[in-house]
Amino acid sequence: MNAISVPEGAAGFLARFAAMQGRLPGDSTLRAAAAEAFRALGLPGASRGRRVEAWKYTTLQPLGGMSFRSAEPAGKIAIPDSPARIVFAGGRYREDLSTAVPGFACFADQPDFGELSWPDRDPMVALNTMLAEDGAILTVPAGIDAGIVHLIHAGIDGTSAHPRHMIRLGGGARLTLIETSAGSGRYLHNPVSEIHVADGAVLTHVRIQTDGTEAFHLATIYAAVAAGGTYDGFTLNIGGRTTRTEIHATLNGPGAIAHLNGAQLLTGSQHADFTSVVRHAGPKGTSRQTIKNVLAGHSRGVFQGRIEVARGAQGTDGYQMNRALLLSPDAEIDTKPELEIFADDVKCSHGATVGELDAEQLFYLRSRGIPDNEARSILVRAFLAEALDPVTNDIARGLLEDAVALWWEGQAG
Repeated sequence: MNAISVPEGAAGFLARFAAMQGRLPGDSTLRAAAAEAFRALGLPGASRGRRVEAWKYTTLQPLGGMSFRSAEPAGKIAIPDSPARIVFAGGRYREDLSTAVPGFACFADQPDFGELSWPDRDPMVALNTMLAEDGAILTVPAGIDAGIVHLIHAGIDGTSAHPRHMIRLGGGARLTLIETSAGSGRYLHNPVSEIHVADGAVLTHVRIQTDGTEAFHLATIYAAVAAGGTYDGFTLNIGGRTTRTEIHATLNGPGAIAHLNGAQLLTGSQHADFTSVVRHAGPKGTSRQTIKNVLAGHSRGVFQGRIEVARGAQGTDGYQMNRALLLSPDAEIDTKPELEIFADDVKCSHGATVGELDAEQLFYLRSRGIPDNEARSILVRAFLAEALDPVTNDIARGLLEDAVALWWEGQAG
């Protein structure tokens, strides 16, 4: 990595904003306000004496001692082949690697910060709001089935990227969005996505994160779902040194649905945090969430999930479950499920379990001639099945299974 003569941590990001302020697209007043918010909030865990409850189990102190540069406008990168793909490298759109996708525009050309995010409360959203250079603006008109779109992020060593994405589905529209993030070296990927699902629309959003082991991946997603709409999300976290996925889903209309499932497969000293808030604002909404963690080495997994039910959200049906499988005595899981209910006609539940591979099941498989590593693989895959099963799209499911298989091969090696 090239030497960088810029300040480290929060000071470095603020210095970068000051240098780029006149060249960044979009509302300069909003960006300046976000910069002031970031100056006050700082990086969670990196400021002495500062305690942020939402970041109780995850610190960005290591990030505070690093500095990053902007990505170069060109350069060769390897990307997966896909007929409808939108490619970003180091946070910048790569037209040469992308294909034509109907309804797509660049944030750099049509900046849209939306209205759901909270840069005054969330330091990483504030950082994104002040430094976002590009991102995907994707619109699916009412009644259109847009098929599958692959949104690809390539991390570049030594850089920080802050893409800003906006996804809008009109009434009755459908889209399967497969979002992958990968790279090598030390970099920061700090995307913010805002998603609007109109009446009766269905968005399937599959996120596969296999960033380099020195990378920081800190993603924030806001989803608003209207009456009869469905946001069907799945996140797989495998890569990265420090990873955080934060999802805020609001079910605004009657019969709105949100699925926030996921899996985190960690090893070494990796740290991954899955934080979610599902707000039932309309009646008869349904939310389902199952997060599975497989933790090896000295890794640490975090799950923070909260279901909020507003006073008028009668008939709400919410479910939340976090399960962890510890493959090492040195692995750790922190789990914090919450319910906040202000309606009386609801059905909400949550739970958490932590365990290790069942010795009797392992003995049974080995007694049938199955090698130890293969027997362990069978049990781990069985453990993950409940989380993976809701992903029914063949292409997305294939990518997920390939990523899981590659991770397990790394453990065996």
